[in-house]
Amino acid sequence: MAADNAPRPEGLKLRRGSRVLEVSYPGETPFALPFEYLRVYSPSAEVRGHGPGQDTLQTGKKHVLVETVKPVGHYAVQLVFDDGHDSGIYAWDYLRALCVHHEAWWQDYLDRLAAAGASRDPDTQVLHFEP
Repeated sequence: MAADNAPRPEGLKLRRGSRVLEVSYPGETPFALPFEYLRVYSPSAEVRGHGPGQDTLQTGKKHVLVETVKPVGHYAVQLVFDDGHDSGIYAWDYLRALCVHHEAWWQDYLDRLAAAGASRDPDTQVLHFEP
């Protein structure tokens, strides 16, 4: 469960056309979190594993959609994605971290994809040939 002092958003707007979840906090410019970013950083055990170093690089999620946002008590939301993934519970403190660290975490994801020779696009296979 999230810490009691985790900032709770004052608003969540699912913007399907632009594929973002808009997260608003009092007195701040809203954050726009792309669906793909939310999917690849899902807090689920399927993505993060059960301990350090057990995370699974998510590939081919460029076109993923969030179908539903469900409240979980007073401390989190559950996102249901159109690829069937629905086991991540986004506690308020983790959702805030996703907002604050969006740029750095997204670049880290892109770097890990490149290092793995993987793609964001589900229809693309990346091949590397040695000269």
